[in-house]
Amino acid sequence: IKVGLVGCGGRGTGACSQALQADPGARLVAMADVFGDRLEGSLERIQAIPAVTGKIEVPPAKRFVGFDAFDELIDSGVDVVLLATPPHFRPDHLKKAVDAGVHVFAEKPAAVDGPGVRSVLASCQKARKKSLSVVSGLCLRHSLGFQELVRRLQTGAIGNLLTLQANDYRGPIWYKERQPDWTDMHYQMRNWYYHTWLSGDFNVEQHIHFLDVCSWAKGAYPVKAIGMGGRQVRTDKKFGNVFDHHSVVYEYEDGAKLFSNTRQMKGCKTGMNAEVQGSAGKARFSERRNGVTIDAQGQDRWVYGG
Repeated sequence: IKVGLVGCGGRGTGACSQALQADPGARLVAMADVFGDRLEGSLERIQAIPAVTGKIEVPPAKRFVGFDAFDELIDSGVDVVLLATPPHFRPDHLKKAVDAGVHVFAEKPAAVDGPGVRSVLASCQKARKKSLSVVSGLCLRHSLGFQELVRRLQTGAIGNLLTLQANDYRGPIWYKERQPDWTDMHYQMRNWYYHTWLSGDFNVEQHIHFLDVCSWAKGAYPVKAIGMGGRQVRTDKKFGNVFDHHSVVYEYEDGAKLFSNTRQMKGCKTGMNAEVQGSAGKARFSERRNGVTIDAQGQDRWVYGG
């Protein structure tokens, strides 16, 4: 299985390590990134992982750098690509991969705007017709505890789902100081998280996990939304144009509501979870130990113990 890595940051490096360990026949044969130093640093870190020794075959000719790097990688002959660039590029990369008949692992989020989302949906329809696999980086979908809780909710464990809540409270993240030789594009690409055209802001880039869990549990996607957000601590221009807090109320077709809050501020309470209130009880999704629970009326608490 010839694997190509596109986007050689921390997440791309991690995804590549996981892919190479997923099958004894997997081999990393090509890499692509806008920045050569990111590519070489990623390759060095992957080569240092004992579990994938002997699975890396990326000669200099298969290390593609620049804005054309993806096209060169696809043309080099790969079976599957791992898409881990800033999400702005995801729709275009996914479309080209599917057109080329290549399987895809696509990190979340799938896109940063409406046109991008519609492009991804069209690409996935085409992939299905071509019998190509497209796997999303929404990792909570692969939690056995979350899967079991969703199964129970969708078979009526707490009745009709009336209200859902998704929380994602974290501290600040990385920032890369501007260097004298960086153009504006270079600077924004190095700090892609802080520019909405590249990241979609963190309500999309980060909070997508528990927003997705709620709609997975509900078995539907919202049809309306109203919200607010702002910059309370990220007031310096170096933080681009992203917010540091978002609060959004989503509404489903049947009137059920999803209340969503996410924040990135130093020194504040942290926590990530989703809670569901039903007509006959409540449930909780959390990655903490014993954090997947159901409290149904008239029954003992159910806790996922796996």
